[in-house]
Order: sequence, then C-alpha cells, then structure tokens
Amino acid sequence: MSRYRRSGPRLHRHCETCYSRRCKASIEVSVSCMVINCRLLCGASFHMCKEDEHSLLCPNVNVPCLNAHYGCPFTMCRSRLAKHLEVCPASIVCCLKEWNRWPLENPEAPLYTNLLKELHEQESLDLSMALRDQKHLCARLKMRSCFPELMEEQEEEPTPVEKYDIEEGAVGKNTVCNGMHVNGHGEDVVLNGPVDKEKYNLFEKMFSMEMGGCRQAEAEAEASKTEEKKGKKTSKGSSKPQGASVEPEKKEANVSHVDISKTGLAPWQDGVLERLGREVKPREFNMYIVHHGRMLISFGQMDACTPKERDFVYGSLEPIPVQTLRSFKVPSSYKQRRIQLREFNTRVMTEHKCVGTSDLDISEKDGGEMDEMFSTLLCHAEVEIRGHKISETVPTDGLYVDIATQTYNFSTAPFKYNATLTEITAGKDLKLHVDLDTETVTLRHNKSTSAFTFLCGHFFRRDEFASHFKNVHLDIQSSLSGWFEQRCPLAYLGCTFSQRRLQPSTHRAKVSYNQDLSIFTLTPEVPASLRSDSQTVPLQARVKYEDSLSNLPFEVLYHIASYLDSFTLSQLALVSRLFRDICATLLQERGMVGFKWHKKSYSHGGTSWKPTKVWEFSTLFSKVGDWCIGDTPSMAEHLKCCPFYQTELKTEPFALASMKGKERDSLVSLFMGRR
Repeated sequence: MSRYRRSGPRLHRHCETCYSRRCKASIEVSVSCMVINCRLLCGASFHMCKEDEHSLLCPNVNVPCLNAHYGCPFTMCRSRLAKHLEVCPASIVCCLKEWNRWPLENPEAPLYTNLLKELHEQESLDLSMALRDQKHLCARLKMRSCFPELMEEQEEEPTPVEKYDIEEGAVGKNTVCNGMHVNGHGEDVVLNGPVDKEKYNLFEKMFSMEMGGCRQAEAEAEASKTEEKKGKKTSKGSSKPQGASVEPEKKEANVSHVDISKTGLAPWQDGVLERLGREVKPREFNMYIVHHGRMLISFGQMDACTPKERDFVYGSLEPIPVQTLRSFKVPSSYKQRRIQLREFNTRVMTEHKCVGTSDLDISEKDGGEMDEMFSTLLCHAEVEIRGHKISETVPTDGLYVDIATQTYNFSTAPFKYNATLTEITAGKDLKLHVDLDTETVTLRHNKSTSAFTFLCGHFFRRDEFASHFKNVHLDIQSSLSGWFEQRCPLAYLGCTFSQRRLQPSTHRAKVSYNQDLSIFTLTPEVPASLRSDSQTVPLQARVKYEDSLSNLPFEVLYHIASYLDSFTLSQLALVSRLFRDICATLLQERGMVGFKWHKKSYSHGGTSWKPTKVWEFSTLFSKVGDWCIGDTPSMAEHLKCCPFYQTELKTEPFALASMKGKERDSLVSLFMGRR
C-alpha cells in the first residue's frame, strides 16, 4: 500500500487501518472520512480517500489487454481479461511439431521415377509433402560443411594503407610488418582511409621530444665518462699527504663510474628488458610491458612484430620416413573366414597396390561425375554417425586390412563459399531423394541419427492451435501411409495408383497440399446441380454473372465472409480491393497480430533490428470433428486392371514341399500318418 500512498494523497489516520463496510466513525478533518460504494457497482464499500486505490483492483474498470504492447487493441473490464486471452489476436502460438525422413538408398527406383513423371496429372499428399521437405532441406544445407576441400577461395578486398618511413631505428606512425599494420604504440590498426596529418604531426612532436631527452641523457653519460677518466689521471699524479682530499674524489669517481643508462628501468635505457627478466617476477614483467609497450617499441627496445628472418617456416623441414614394425604372428589355430576359404591351386595371386576408380577404364561421361544431391545427403548421414572421414581403415580380420580414400568428382565444382544445395541443383531434373514415409519425433527420441528432421513452424491463434494440431498432424499427416491415402500394393514395382479413403463426416471435401505455403487445405466439393448452370452459360456472360457477387451490399458480403475459415479469408483478400476491405474488418475478430523484424542500417555504419506490427490470417482450414470412409472403391477393383499385376495360372498338378521323393498320398492320409 505504501507504493500507492506516495503517488496519491495521504490516507486519513483512521481510514488507513479501517476495513469495515459498516464503519460508524465520525467524520473529522485529517482523521476519517465517509464510507461510499463503488461507482461502477462492483459491490465494494470503502472510505472515500481509498477510491484511487480501489480503481487499481476494481473488476469493472476498463483496462487494456495484457498483450497491448504486442499489438492487441482491445480494452475491457478487468474481470474479462482471463477469458479474453483465449481469443486474443496477440496471443499466438508457434507449432513445433517435428517429423523425420530418411534419405533414399535408390532414387532411381521405378516408383519414384513414375511418380515424378505423373506429378502434374495426379496429386499425391505424401509425394507433395516429401517434395516440400526436400526443398527446405536443400535450402538449409551448406556445401562447405560437407566438401570444404571443393570450395572456392574467398576473395578479400585489400584495404588502402599509407606507409611512412622509419626514423632512426624506431617504428614510425604506420609501418607494414609481415602483412600486419602496426602503429607507433604497438597496436594493430585497420586503416579505412587517409591518416589525419595533424594528429600524426602531434604524435611525432611528442616522440621527438622524448627522443631529445634520451639524447641529452646519453650526452650527460658520455660527459661523466670523460670526467672519470680525467679524475683517474689527476689521482695518479698527486702525492700521498693529500690523502684526506683523495677519498672524496674516489667516492665521486665511484659514483660517476655507475652508468645509469645500463642500470635503470626506464623504457629508453639499453638492456632494460634483460634486466627486468632477471630482477623482477614474470607477473611484474608482463605489467611493465603492458604499461610501457608503446615507448619500448618507439625507442627500439622491442619489435612490433616478428621480422621475416626470424619467422619459423616449415619449408626447411625434411620429411622423416615412417617405419612400421610388424611383430604380429599368425597363430596356428587361426581360421580364415568363409568368404576367404579357397583352394590353393585356384587362388589368384595378389599384391599390395594402390588402386582407384581410374583403373576401371570408365570414361567420365559414363560414370565419372557424381550426383551432388545424393552425395551431399549421404555425407550428412555419415557426419551424424561417425563424422566426415576422408580416409578410413577397415579391418577385415587379423591379416586383411582395407584402406580407402573417398574422393568426389562433381561437374559444378568448385563451389562458391556460401553456396547451398538448392543453388547447385537449380538447373537439373527433379528427383526424389527423401522417403515418402515419415517418422514421428517423440520427446525421448535421439536426434543423433542420419535421418533429417523437419519442423511445422506455422503460427496460430491460441484458440486455433488445438484444431490445427488435431486435424493436420494427428488425423492427416500421421495416417498418410496406408490409412488416409492408400497406395496400390504393387507400388514397389512402379504402380502410381492411390486413392483417399477418408473425408469429413459432415460434408464432402477434398484434402490437398500446398507446397508454396507448406500447408494442408480442405476444399469442399460443389454438387453437380450447382455447376450445371455455369457450364451452359457462354463465357462472356459467365464473367458478368460471376462478378455479380461484388455488386452485393457491403453488409451482405461481410456476413458471408464471417462464415469462412482463416485460410479462405487470407486468399479472399487477394481477389480485389473490395474483398480486401471486407477481410480487413474481420482481422481483429479472426486474425492475429505479431512482430515482423527488419534490419535497419544507419549512415555511420551501425545496424539494428526494428519490429513492425503486422496483421494477418492464419493457415487454418475449417475444423473437422470426425472423419468417415468415403465412397471409394475397393483396392481389389484396381488390381483387376493394374498393369503391374501379372497372375500365374497353374494348369498342371505339382507336388507339395513335403511330398518330394515320396508317394503321393491324400491329405487325409498324410495328416493321419503324422499321428
């Protein structure tokens, strides 16, 4: 309560602790006030000074939706907030349903080739969904993850660099050392433009002053050395009685004998790094380098980078031959495998030799080039299981070891650095490389397999998600292999016949799959009685007749559109501006709002992501409560005329398996004899 007391007026002394609805305290200034009822008729009674606090809890106060920051425009009573969240347009859910597909071992099988030939003649749900998954799979597979050795070298644009001469052994303002740009402070610099001359002159002036101080120190050191030599000569020519005056001169000589330039720890003194390495700890030495690294480089005490003559190159190394010591002896009890058991006389002589596909005398046109998609999917499967191994050793037994090296020959190689499988196979014939059947991914499923995982990823309102998951994933997708859509039993021979057995129990409708939107759609079948009139009307008159829908009043069209599902509304909005305006009036009631993020670039080179609120309809079709088996004929009717069904009629009697080599007895005597 103290939080609200700070923002509003202070409560009276009595009212602050009074919670009785029938308070009879007398009204006194700064002590108590009268008891009133809520003006919004919620049934609460309180002191008048507590009215502002009650407005924060009153269930009848109009407040914005909890998702107002995410785009919901509705305001309602506080008591209806929980119920509104079920239909809130900003409360959207992403479907995270996943499924697996295995790559095909033989894409050239008769069934897959025949299905692709008849792709535009008949629409199969499992084939359409498999082609959609294959399209998304090719778009996300990068070629460099499987074949890094077949990629083009990435070109790097050179940056302009201005060079300056090195003065008196010191590193200049900008110096190029072994391809690295180093400034006078020992730091790496990336030059994107011309160097500022004013700053360069300022820094050069500062370092020239430091160099002047260094030269002055060297001059004083040389002067002290000359004075020391003169003192020694005068001390030799002096007499012994003057010993009292000699000792001070010796002390001064000893003091002047110490060369400060070779004993100090200043960055401009020679040998400072060697002395620091002997006298201080490594931690203090590193701290000294960090703080005085710029001056050490400027005075030539250390190099900004390693010179070329001191670089370690591998070219001067000589290869060392590897000697293999084979100490394994075949035991006397060794037995060869059955595939290796041959007679000694018929055994072919073998020798150790490196062989390859070039030894097969096959031209490149016949079998030299490989299929990029098949090889890429196979490599991804191997990566999941055991990694991408260029060379692999496979032991057969204790004596036989096979060593193989995998190489690839692609007609489109080398690939670009960011090339995907879709870009590589853009101009080639369409082939199916993933299985038609799917496997459901459970929560305990181990995804470290060679199967490829796909995600639904569609967004729905919270009140639409249950219907989508039930109708699409549980009813249709999980029943494609044999129950919802039934294929001919001889499909493995190449028969492409299929029929859909289930349909909604309330009306006749056709289920189809849209590869562009990656969704299932439900299209109702129009009775023939309603279509007969339109077939007899001429084309010109039919166009005018069909456009008469737009001449209806806006209220009537709005009432008709209110019966349509979300997916139909999204398609109706693309017909004309009139229908787009009609569908726009239903957005808040039937649509959903979400953020669409876009990247924004600034003039100074920075980027940021900005959200934009977008209203749209989901891809949900009409809810189907129950499914029933339609009026589809039995599969036996198709087998009567199936071109792949060949019957074999037996006209002559033949013996059973148990009658071979025995007398032909009757079945009764045969079973009676076994007793």
